[in-house]
Amino acid sequence: MKFIDKLLAASRKNNSLLCIGLDPDPELISGVDFLDFNRAIIDATFDLVCAYKPNLAFYEAMGIDGLKLLVKTVEHIPKYIPVIADGKRGDIGNTAKAYARALFSTFGFDAATVNPYLGTDCIEPFTSYTEKGVFILCRTSNPGALDFQNLRSPEGVPLYELVARKALEWNTNGNIGLVMGATYPEELKSVRQLCPDMPLLIPGIGPQGGDLASAVRYGTDKNGEKAIIVAARQVLYAASGSDFAAAARKAAMELKGKINRLVSEIGRLLSQQP
Repeated sequence: MKFIDKLLAASRKNNSLLCIGLDPDPELISGVDFLDFNRAIIDATFDLVCAYKPNLAFYEAMGIDGLKLLVKTVEHIPKYIPVIADGKRGDIGNTAKAYARALFSTFGFDAATVNPYLGTDCIEPFTSYTEKGVFILCRTSNPGALDFQNLRSPEGVPLYELVARKALEWNTNGNIGLVMGATYPEELKSVRQLCPDMPLLIPGIGPQGGDLASAVRYGTDKNGEKAIIVAARQVLYAASGSDFAAAARKAAMELKGKINRLVSEIGRLLSQQP
């Protein structure tokens, strides 16, 4: 099954655009084994999400034990739910091949985030896995994104838009998506207009301060789909006690409900337009 088909199937089955980031932080988890924590979060939320997104840094920081934790965590996720490896890989062609093989063949992720800075030969090894999804960093949610991503070409086109245009050109296998931060709604709007059919991975609605309504309005496609709205800390760490899993479920349910209400409201408004 192609990634986009798996994503849409899970999204429709669970009636959800919510993606939970599985990012175990030793500074925020105490009194529970990391694997038990991840499994409890998954058990409490798997019927509420369209995808999970482990950030590889949190696992790599634990060394070999962290990689074992990552494997066991992914094994615990129901097979119908896509798993996106957030590693932001990007290197010269031969190294990119090894990164792609690691993420897609060795670990078996359904999709990965990729940095396009090195250009075509850094992207092609990932997109050549035609059943897998490749999310190219386009307009990221962090404040430092302004350092480069808004720089303009001699023709006045911002860099993030050039990335989106190049992604359209690279998308010959139909498996490319874009990472678009919710903290920059106008840029999100313009990229969705430029790439109406691509899936968009949208971080930044939690502590980073992105506006959920704008993320839904500008991030979804014409059918109210293909937006993957990421939440991590506000779900994982909704409570710090033994009730953390129940609190995570409550937070995820509330967030999913808000997203769905916004999708419905936007759909009604669009249907009323002449």
